[in-house]
Amino acid sequence: MTRHDAPASGAQRQDLLYDPLVPTPSHAEYARTLASRVTVGSLCTLTVGEPVGYPYGSFVTFALDGGNPVFLISSLAEHTRNLVADPRASLLIVEPGDGDPLARGRVTLLGPCTRLHDEADKARARDAFCATHPDAAYYLDFGDFALFNLNVTALRYIGGYGRMSWVSSQDWHNAAADPLAAHAGAILEHMNTDHADTMVLYCRALSRATDTSAAVMTGVDRYGFEMSATTAAGPRPIRLGFAHPVSTTEGVRKEMVALAKRARAAQDPEGSASLPPHG
Repeated sequence: MTRHDAPASGAQRQDLLYDPLVPTPSHAEYARTLASRVTVGSLCTLTVGEPVGYPYGSFVTFALDGGNPVFLISSLAEHTRNLVADPRASLLIVEPGDGDPLARGRVTLLGPCTRLHDEADKARARDAFCATHPDAAYYLDFGDFALFNLNVTALRYIGGYGRMSWVSSQDWHNAAADPLAAHAGAILEHMNTDHADTMVLYCRALSRATDTSAAVMTGVDRYGFEMSATTAAGPRPIRLGFAHPVSTTEGVRKEMVALAKRARAAQDPEGSASLPPHG
């Protein structure tokens, strides 16, 4: 079971202006989505040379084989030497982006990281790594390169300020990346550019932020979407859920239209807010 830490500040303890039971991805799902979208990270091993036993961070490329990161690394690398002596390791994966780096997501995966010897395991890892890093095929036949696998036994997810927890390895391996992750940026741009009035309507009619004067969409996933609403008390987060989980942009469009119709009916049957168009 995922353990959720207490919010980090008083601001995080403000009363929610939306239904707290609205469907939301689990931290395991957030973490899998992040790891599926990033291909580089910081591999931390324990030094065997002087000074002995210190965490040693290396910038590495990786791919996911199921829920386990796999690496193609050289025997000449310091981290390889460390892993051969002590397989305990962690991989820090950070969400890219601009602005406050501590407001972005990151996940640290922990577990033993060992060289793969079984031919079936090596073939699967090779396929996963080359699918993510096609140029790596050139190095696969080099004698000093080998495939390593980090068997995730624990992980820490941080989704920005006040959103963090330890996630069980079972939840991590059972979770699936969000199918909308690759399209989220385009969806946000479209809604914020073309349907700002609809989002104000969403906030006023479907949440307790009834004095919303402006709103921007800040996130979308299979279960729903998030907005930052400008209210008299300042910016407040609003999350609304879809009637059903969706996996395509067309599914998002249909849910947005349905929510806009519902918001119009709740606030004003003659409402004039524009509905998100097809496409």
